[in-house]
This record gives sequence, structure tokens and C-alpha cells, in this order.
Amino acid sequence: MADNGGSCFEKSLKRPLENESKPHYPPPQSFSAEDSAVIQAEKADRKGSRHEEASEEPAAKRVKIEEPVSGSMASLDGGAGSRDSRGDVRDKVKGIALVKPEFLVDTYSRRTASTSTFHVDDDAAEARIDDRDNDNGGGSKKKTKQKKEKGQNKSREFGSWYDAIRLCNTRANSPEFSPKHCNFGDSCKCSHDLRKYLQDGKREDLSTFEGRCPVWEKHGVCHAGWKCRFVASHSKEITREDGRKELILTFKDGAEKEETEEEGRKDVFNVVSTKDKLDLARKRFKTDKSDEYNRWLDEEQKEMGKIYHRKKSDLEDREENRAIFKDPPFLPSEKRRIYFGPETPVLAPLTTQGNLPFRRMCVEFGAQLTYSEMAMAMPLLQGQKSEWALMKAHESETSPPRYTPSSIVQGYDNSKDLKFATQVSATKPWQATKAAEIMANLVPHIRLMDLNCGCPIEMVYQSGAGSGLLDAPSKLEKMIRGMNSVSGEIPVTAKIRMGTKTDKPIAKKLIERLAFGGLESKSRLGAPGCAAITLHGRSRQQRYTKNADWGYIAECAALVKGYNQDKSNLVDTIAEPDERTQANSKEGKLYFIGNGDCYSHVDYLDHIQNAGVDSVMVARGALIKPWIFEEIEQGQYLDKSASERLGYVEKFVRYGLEAWGSDEVGVGQTRRFLLEWLSFAHRYVPVGILAHLPPSLQDRPPAYRGRDDMETLLASDNYLDWIKIRTRLDCSESSTIITLQDSKMTLYYSLVFLLLVAEMTLFMLLIVPLPFTIRRKMFTFIESPLVAKLQYGMKITFIFILILFIDSVNRVYRVQIELAEANKTSGQAVMGHERMEVQARKFYSQRNMYLCGFTLFLSLILNRTYIMILDVLRLEEKVKKYEGDPKATGKESEKLANAGNAGEIGKLRKQLAEKERDIEILKKQSEGLSKEYIEMSDKYGNTNPDATPKKDR
Repeated sequence: MADNGGSCFEKSLKRPLENESKPHYPPPQSFSAEDSAVIQAEKADRKGSRHEEASEEPAAKRVKIEEPVSGSMASLDGGAGSRDSRGDVRDKVKGIALVKPEFLVDTYSRRTASTSTFHVDDDAAEARIDDRDNDNGGGSKKKTKQKKEKGQNKSREFGSWYDAIRLCNTRANSPEFSPKHCNFGDSCKCSHDLRKYLQDGKREDLSTFEGRCPVWEKHGVCHAGWKCRFVASHSKEITREDGRKELILTFKDGAEKEETEEEGRKDVFNVVSTKDKLDLARKRFKTDKSDEYNRWLDEEQKEMGKIYHRKKSDLEDREENRAIFKDPPFLPSEKRRIYFGPETPVLAPLTTQGNLPFRRMCVEFGAQLTYSEMAMAMPLLQGQKSEWALMKAHESETSPPRYTPSSIVQGYDNSKDLKFATQVSATKPWQATKAAEIMANLVPHIRLMDLNCGCPIEMVYQSGAGSGLLDAPSKLEKMIRGMNSVSGEIPVTAKIRMGTKTDKPIAKKLIERLAFGGLESKSRLGAPGCAAITLHGRSRQQRYTKNADWGYIAECAALVKGYNQDKSNLVDTIAEPDERTQANSKEGKLYFIGNGDCYSHVDYLDHIQNAGVDSVMVARGALIKPWIFEEIEQGQYLDKSASERLGYVEKFVRYGLEAWGSDEVGVGQTRRFLLEWLSFAHRYVPVGILAHLPPSLQDRPPAYRGRDDMETLLASDNYLDWIKIRTRLDCSESSTIITLQDSKMTLYYSLVFLLLVAEMTLFMLLIVPLPFTIRRKMFTFIESPLVAKLQYGMKITFIFILILFIDSVNRVYRVQIELAEANKTSGQAVMGHERMEVQARKFYSQRNMYLCGFTLFLSLILNRTYIMILDVLRLEEKVKKYEGDPKATGKESEKLANAGNAGEIGKLRKQLAEKERDIEILKKQSEGLSKEYIEMSDKYGNTNPDATPKKDR
């Protein structure tokens, strides 16, 4: 990196954060058809294994004390009192956001109260790194295999946003008895039965906004129709003249009933029709200018290749070769003048987060310039719906930005200016040129087109787009020059990083090339026509792990200022550049915007005054606290209460439903992007509890509690608490978010509860006074073989319940230890999120303990109760026999007499059967011996005849 030791801006700049802890990554996400190409690239990176940056020093040595700020920065903060330490004698520690002592809680209780520890990592949140990033921004071609998902994620299935029964679109916005004609007829795979769909096909209506559809309230008509999750608020059942009851949709007076969702939104601009998308997909959309320019560029490349590969060095040959070159087929059109100034803070293009509802909310807070999410050029050329959806802008973004310059800007008409701009990324010059011409024709409501040259996503970088253009400055210049030639009156800008590698910044050379052109094209073609350059003060290798280098940005700003001065000095001279190649007025002023770590109005003013940039682009600072634009406008810190912040969440939900629809898919999209935003918003530490100001984007607070429970909940880093915040608004749970372990345990304890109910029912039957005959039949039925087998199975079940009981007792004990430790160390109970979570776990553990314990206890007393009641019945039977009651005799009496002794009787019968078998064996042995004796006697008599008569022997 260049030496910044002599820079006059260094005193007020922050030093980079040396290291951070290893990040914790969420489980992999599945692709969605609605995702843009960039979001899909991010999700692909998430599935790769992550790497951890090596550190040469231990963490204890890397934590340093903040240097005191003096000079110009102190004067900036004097009015707002932002540098006031508020009487806190503790030193400011690098990387730690010091919180007032009264709001601190014990770290142990905070860690154990959460189900998991969440580590903040902006690479994982925005850029998504994997092992392929170990090349440190180089061009290595080695690729590692993606690891397969293991464990419970191996067979994990994600839920669907769609309805259980899909309603045909011909029925979605039509009355029940007069639907539109379906071209598929009986072969249609969607349902045509409206009442069946409403009863079984869709989830119940939401109670958010008091059950009123925000789209219908705003426009008087809901494009979702019967699919709306608030359909009860704009539908009714009427009775026809023939007595039939019909379901119909209602509309406000003056609302257009046939207004379609795609083209009928009057407050949404840059909506591309389905016909144009189909023409793009089938390559029927004409791009005459781009085709002609790309043909010229191809010929230019061939001739240039011939020249640079020749070995001749004769001057005449070189002059002859120069004559071979042809001028471009046409020069750029006159561009609309743009303006960047201190009063125009810029919202950065944010992948995933830079959606229309969030931009709309930031504009209300005071953002003067907004960018779309980065769109990939090739999907735009292919007419992909998800990519063209990024071009949509809200009505508030089409109004002119704030304009209060210190001096008049020549040629600038504020009334024709807009707030909304688009950003595109391309791998080849022809893609960027075609995309620029198509956007100029289809989405005219844009302020400028920005070429992304800094995206660090691995897939984008390896394709040659994004930060890959930093290593190909010639290709970058061709893209800017081509886009500028075909974009009509729309200016073209570029957003770059310092370079691909931290120790080799190349932004200064790139800025010079974008301002004047390269050596091979400067004298012949003039400047590329770049209207503004935005520099992110990090390299691709750094991503977001260290502080932005505003010292380097200041040097580049001084360089741009020198370029602008040089251009003004060449006016009315022979060296004056061609006005037609300049982007902004005759002087060709090049605007320069800085980007990185702007988190407060103090940072913004510091960068404007000390770094010398025209404006500052705010990215993560706006994600964490969108009201940073309001702070910049008012020039002071704004301590937003928890209720105000929750109101902003509710506003985002309302805007999300208006943008994506109020049907099942729209509600799912709103939930998804709300949780994405809350993953950043929870990092906000209220100004009122900070001990040192200004806050730093890279600082992380210790464990703390808010000033109320809601503020603590909003500061939670547990995704389950983000779901709680969401469910406070939409009052329903999405079936796509399930905790596998909790669902299993809930099932187990539900079965235990059913068993307890069965035991209580049986116990009530035993003790309820019933007639003697009924009770005798009931007890004889219990002695049946079927019930005996059931009793044997219940013995095994009780062993399992005993295990659950021991586990629940252990859980209760652990929760009690957590609360005791928290009270001992902090002197008070854990507040907010920790209190609610621990108390909830305590409640569930105690509930499970009581449930299992009472089930076991009741199973023990049931057997004893049964024996006692059986003895009473036998005594009653004997009494009735003595009284001569005929009902006391017969088979039922015998069964009752034998009841309860089934085990003993069976044992005696078994012993008797064994004795009988022994007797039979002895009989057989005796018969065999007798037979043998007779045979031996006969043989003996035959061998020794005897004269004595046989009868006298």
C-alpha cells in the first residue's frame, strides 16, 4: 500500500481492525426462482467451506487503545457533543463499543442463555467467502470440491411458499360465478373450485394491520385477489336473485378492477412488460447501436493486435498503422448533467438488502440517491424476470434530489434529475454495451448507469466481472466507453475498489484511465465519458474485515480534484478535450464519491471536509440504522426508542407487502427480506447507552440489556428472536422454519400428555360409584388377555417416561443455576431477551417435569387402587352370597373371584401341567420295563424248559 504517513488527513481517520473472531454461518439456503443471479451466486458461495484469516499476533496484543482525536474532527463534533465521553473514565478500546456500566450484564449468562453463539461477519452477510478466496485476489485456477451437507441438514427439506391447493389465475380475481375463461380447460392442473381453495388450499388470514390488506387500503384493489392473506377485508358473500350465494371481491370507489399487478401499479416505475422480456429471451429485441459499436470494437481489437505483435519499429510503419484505425461509428449523445454534493448522501447498491421497500424507507429518512441491487448483464439480455425486477423503482425515488450547492453548476437542471440509479455487472464489453442500450430503452426512469467493478463474490470475480475488472483496466475502459455511446442521455459511472490485493492498490491508475482514457486510446478517442467514480476504501482481499482506508480515498480525491483543475485549464486551447466525450458539462467535471464505514453524521462530515470527496456512499451503516440519513440532514445523533424501531419494522412489512404482494408468495418474500434486514439491524447499539461517541461500524458491544424489554429483544443476535419480532407483526408462523430438536421433544411430551389423560380417565372410572354388576363386568374385562398385553407394553413406556422425567429435572436444575449465577454477578435478574429466553426454558422444563412426574405417580397408584377396589368387590360378592342373592353366583362370580390372581393361578396351572407330564413319562417308562420283562421271561423259558405246569410256577 502507498505510504500515507505525510497525509494531512491521517489524524482524523480510523485505523483498521486487525482481526475478528471466526464467523458462524447459517445453514445453507436453497435456490429460489425469484432470486436474482447475484443472490444465487452468494448462496453458492455460502455452501462452500469458510476460511479464517491467519493472525501473526495473539488477540491480547491486537487490542489497542484509541488515539485521542483532535483538530478539525473535534471542531466538527463540538456542536453535537459527539466526542463527549459522558463522564466515563474507561479508555476506549479498539473494536469494543463501550456501554454504560448500568446496562452491562454477565457474559456467562448471555452466552448460556442463547441456544447458539452468533458471530457477526459481513463477508458472510454480503460477500460470502469460501476456500477459493485463499488465492488473495490472484488468478489461481485451482478449485476445491464443495463439501456435502452432513448431519440433520443432509436430508433437510425446505418448505414452500405456495398454497397447498393452487388456484387458477382465471379465478384469482374473478367473482365465484363469473370467472374468466381458462385455456387449459379440464386439463388445467390448478383448482377451479373457489370455496374448496378458500377452505383447504390456503392458510388462514393474517391479523396484521388489524386484518386489513395494505395493498387494498393503498390502491383500492388487491392484485392478489382470492390468494390474498387478508382476503376477508376485501371480499363478501352476496345472495343472487335466484337464491344462490356468491363470493365476490370488493373495490374502492374509483379503483380500476381490471388493473394487473405487473403493469398497473401507478407508484412503481421501470416495469418491463412480459412481451419485452419474451422478445429478449427469444433474441427478437433490436439493439442496432450496440451491434454496430461491437462490430467496430471487434475490428479495432484485431487491428490493434496486429500492430502490437509486429516487430518493426520504423516510424513510417507506425504512422501507417495508425491510419488503419477507424473512428467509432457514432459519438455519445449529450448526457443529462448530474450532481453530487454534501447535501446528497448516497445509499449504496446492496445485494439482497437493496430491495424496493428498504430503499423506499431510506428515501423517507433522507437518502437523496439510491441504487438498485447489482444486476448481471447476461440474465438481463436473456429477459430473466428476477433480474429485471431489480430495475423497479418507487415513486419516491423518481423525485429530484436535494440541491443546495455553494456555487451554480452549469448545465444542471434539478427538475429533470432523479434519485434512482441502476448498477450492472458484465464479463464482456459487448454484454455491458447491449445491457446499457436495452436499459436506456426499457427503463428510462433512472438517474445513471453504474458499472460494478468491485464485487468480491468469488463466482463473479472468476467470471471476469465485478472486482475482476480491476485487473483488466483495458476491458473496463471499453465497457465504460461502449455504455456511454449507447445509453442516450443517461450518464455512466463506475464503482471500484482499491484493488484486488491489499498491498497493491491500483485505484489511482484506474481513476486516471477512467478520467482521460488509456495510452492507446486517449489521443484518438478522447475520454471514456465516465461521469463519476465511487471508491470503496478496501481491496477485494480485505472484503469487510478491516476498516476502510480513508487516507487512500483522500489521496484519490485530491488526484481527481487535480484532474478537474487540469481540464478547466485546457479550456479554449488546442488541447481542449472534445466536449462530446465529456460526461458533465463543457468542463467535464468528474465527481468522486467515497465509500466505507460511514456510521454517523460525524463520519459523513469528516469524510466530506477532510477527505475531500463530493459525497459519501453509505452501505452497512444504513442497514444497521436507516435513520443515518436523518442524522446527516439534522447534524445530530438521534436516539430512537424501541417502539420507534419496531414501527420501522412494521413499515418495512407494509412496504414489502405492497411491493411483493399480499398472497402467500408475497408474504414469504416479505418475511425473508425482513429477517435478512434484522440480521443487520440487531447490531445497532442505542446512543443513549453508549459511553463513548461517535460509534464505530467495526465495534462490537459486550453483553448488555436495553432500556426496556423490546430494546433488548431488538438487540438479540439469536435468529429465534428475530422470528419473534416478525411474528409480533404477522401473527403467524411459517412452516418453513422448524427447529428439528424442539419438534421431536414436543412430539414426545404430547404423547406423554395423552397417556396422562388416559390414566386420569381410567382413574375416574375406577373411583366413580357405579352399579355392582357394571363394575364387576369392567373388572373382569380388565383381566382379559388383550388388556394384559397392553399392560406389558405400558411397562416399557413408563421406562421411557422415567428417562424424560430425569432429563426434565436436569434441565430445571441447569436453568436455576443460570439464573442464580446471573443474580450473583450482576445483582439483578437477567433482563430482556436473556430473561425471556431463560424464563421460557424454565417454564417448559418445569412443565415437562410435572407432566412426566405426575404420569409416573398416577401409574403407580392406579395399580394399588385397582387391587383395593377389587378386594372391596370380592367382599361385596361374599356378602351377597350370604344374603342369598342369585346374582352372586354363576360365571361372573367365578371370574371375579379369580380376578387379580391371574398370575398366581397361571403359575399353579403351569406347575400342575409339569407334574402331569412327569407322571405320563413314568407311566411310559413302567410300561416299557414291563414289556421288556415279559420278553426276557419268554426267552428264558424257551432256553430252560420246565416240567412244572405253567400255572403252578
